[in-house]
Amino acid sequence: MADNEKMDALRKKRQQWDEKTAKSLQKFPERKEKFTTGSNEPVERLYTPLDLEDFDYEAQLGLPGEYPYTRGVQPTMYRGRFWTMRQYAGFATAEESNKRYKYLLDAGQTGLSVAFDLPTQIGYDSDHALSEGEVGKVGVAIDSLKDMEILFDGIPLDKVSTSMTINAPASVLLAMYIAVAEKQGVSPDQLRGTIQNDILKEYIARGTYIFPVEPSMRLITNIFEYCSKEVPQWNTISISGYHIREAGSSAVQEVAFTLADGMAYVEAAIETGLEVDSFAPRLSFFFNAHNDLLEEVAKFRAARRIWAKLMKEKYGAKNPKSMMLKFHTQTAGSTLTAQQPDNNVVRVAIQTLAAVLGGTQSLHTNSKDEALALPTEDSVRVALRTQQIVAHESGVAETVDPLAGSYYVESLTNKIEEEAMAYINRISEMGGAPAAIEKGYIQKEIMDSAYEYQKQIEKNERIIVGLNKFQVKEGAPKGLLRVDPSVGEMQEKKLELLRQERDNQTVTEKLATLKEAAGTDANLMPYILDAVKAYATLGEICGTLRDVFGEYQQSVVL
Repeated sequence: MADNEKMDALRKKRQQWDEKTAKSLQKFPERKEKFTTGSNEPVERLYTPLDLEDFDYEAQLGLPGEYPYTRGVQPTMYRGRFWTMRQYAGFATAEESNKRYKYLLDAGQTGLSVAFDLPTQIGYDSDHALSEGEVGKVGVAIDSLKDMEILFDGIPLDKVSTSMTINAPASVLLAMYIAVAEKQGVSPDQLRGTIQNDILKEYIARGTYIFPVEPSMRLITNIFEYCSKEVPQWNTISISGYHIREAGSSAVQEVAFTLADGMAYVEAAIETGLEVDSFAPRLSFFFNAHNDLLEEVAKFRAARRIWAKLMKEKYGAKNPKSMMLKFHTQTAGSTLTAQQPDNNVVRVAIQTLAAVLGGTQSLHTNSKDEALALPTEDSVRVALRTQQIVAHESGVAETVDPLAGSYYVESLTNKIEEEAMAYINRISEMGGAPAAIEKGYIQKEIMDSAYEYQKQIEKNERIIVGLNKFQVKEGAPKGLLRVDPSVGEMQEKKLELLRQERDNQTVTEKLATLKEAAGTDANLMPYILDAVKAYATLGEICGTLRDVFGEYQQSVVL
C-alpha cells in the first residue's frame, strides 16, 4: 500500500507522537492501565498504516460479492434490499403464536422465526411426564402436524421465509412444514427458510440433544441430501455460534468453534458421497451480536474470509456460492439486564449496528424485557422498530462495508482471523469438532472464558451499567407476559383427541417402517415425512428413533 520510505517516515512520526503523548499523560492520565475489547483482547492507543504494513487488498479484502467475501456476500448489499427482519417468536399454543406472527407481519416484519418449547426441542410430546411444567413456556408447543397446521393458518408459505430454531428433531419439524405447505398447495421447491439443525453446538453449549453424535450427524446429512433434490431453496442448517457466545465464549472462540462445527458437517456430507457444491450453497450460519461494536464488525468480516478460504482451499469448492458465509444474527440475550430494562433498548441498538455494519443477511433484535420474561407485544414492536430506524434513518446501509479501510477494524479483522485459525487447527489436530467435544476441550475453553468475564464484572474491572455501577432503586417489574399455566392441559386434550380421530393402524405401520429404515443406511426423510402425514406425533417419531439410536450421554468436563 505504501513504499518503504513513506512507512519509515510514518514510523518516526508515530514515535515522536508517542513521546509527546506520554508526557501529556502525566497531566491527563488515561482512564485505566489496560484497554481491551469486549472479549478481553488488548486495544492499542492508536492504529495507523503501520498496523497494516503487509496488507494485501486483493487477497484480504477484495470487492463485495467476490472472493474472499470480507466485504460482504452481495455486490451491493443493502442498496439492493435490506436484511430480512426476522423476529424470533413462539409461546404457549399454536393458536397464540399464530396471532403473534400475524401481528409481526402486519408491523413490517419480513420473515418468520419460530421458537419451540423445551419438550418439542428434545422430542417429547406435551403429555409426557418429563414435559410437565414446561409446555409452552419458552416457545410454542408442537406435538403433531395438526399443531403445525394451526401455527401457519392464514400464512401463505410460498410468500414468507421461515426460520425454525430446532435441532435434534429438526427432520421432524421440517417434514411437518413441508406437509403443511402441501396442504396449502405449495410445492416443496417453493419453500424458503432455514432449520437450525446444528447438533454439535448442543453438545457444546445448549443441551437440547437427543441422539448420540453419529446418528445425529446422519440425520443432518440425510436432510442435506433430501433438500438438495426436493427443497432446493431451503437452508438445510444454520451453524450456530450464537449459543456458544451466550455460554460465555469470546468473539474469537465464537468464530473458531462455529466454523470448526461447520467443517465437521461438510466433511460428514462428503463422506456420504455428496459433492461439496451440491449442498454447500445452502449452508448458513447464526452469530451473536455483542456490545463491543467494532470487535463484532471485525468478527463477522473475519468469519466470512476464513470460511471462503476453507471452502475453496481445503474442500475444493468451485461454486462461488459454496464459499459465501451467509448468516443470521441475533442480538445478545446474555447482555440484557433485569436492572433498568429500558437500558436494554440502547444495548440492542448498538448490537443492531454491529450486525448491519458487519453485513448480516437477517436479524432478530431482542426485546428490552427478555431478561425478565417472554416479550410483550409493545416491547417486540420497539425491537423491530430499532431495525427499521437503523435501516431507514441511520445511513449505514447506504454504502457497502462502510468501515472498510479503518486501521483499527482491518487490524482487528486480521487478528481475529489469525487467532480463530489457531483454534481451528488445534481442533483439526484432535480429529475435528466431534472429537474435541468428546474430549471436553471446546466446553472447557468456553467455561474458562465465561469465568474470566464474570470475575471482571465482580471486581468492577468491567462496567455493566445498572448492574455493578449507576444503580437505582427499582420496584417490582410490571406488565410482563405470563404464559397461561393451563397450556399443558390444553395440549394434552389436543393429543387425546388426535389419537381418537387419526388412523392408528396407519400410524403404527409408518412408525414400524421408519424403525426398520433407521437400522439401514437409507435416507430417513421420506419415512419421517410419511409418519408426519399420518399424524404420528413428534414424541412417537423421536421415540422410535431413540429405540434404534439410543440417547446421548454428556461427558463430564472438569
